[in-house]
Parts: sequence; structure tokens; C-alpha cells
Amino acid sequence: MPKFVIEREIAGAGKLPKSELQAISQKSCSVLHGMGPQIQWVQSFVTDDKIYCVYNAPDEEAVRTHAHKGGFPANVISRVRSTIDPTTADALDRSFQGR
Repeated sequence: MPKFVIEREIAGAGKLPKSELQAISQKSCSVLHGMGPQIQWVQSFVTDDKIYCVYNAPDEEAVRTHAHKGGFPANVISRVRSTIDPTTADALDRSFQGR
């Protein structure tokens, strides 16, 4: 299933109390439950004025529908084309050593 990163502009997000973050999470989960298993929330990262969310979804429209139903901003939705991490560098190092 495709993966998406959603950028949500929320002024003061990093200062929101845990109770408010919990309420946002509960609303998101409620909307997701109503939409069915084709869309899944993986995790979110809260920064000073934005929340970056990672979702598995069939398409961008499903992500937009979730945002609309939940009353959440979805300022930028980007489809993930590939992932890299430190082990990616290790794999590249090994491939160059064989040359």
C-alpha cells in the first residue's frame, strides 16, 4: 500500500498539552475506524508549528478525505517513493567494495 507524509500546519503544535494531543489522536482514530482498514495511521511527529504524519493509504484522496472528516489541515501531502536509513549506506559500501 502506498505511504504518504502529511504536513499539517498547526500554530503552537509543540506547546499543545498532552490532553489536546490525545483528543486529536482519538478523533483521527475515530475517523479512520469509520473509513475502514484501507487507510492506516503509522505515526506522527510534532514540531513547533507543524505535525508531520505518516499514513498508509490507497491514494492521496483517501488522505484528504480523512483530513476533511477529522477537521485536520493537510497542507502538503507527499507520496513516499522510497525509504533510506543508515543501513542503505552500508549496502552501498558493500557493493562498492566488490568492484
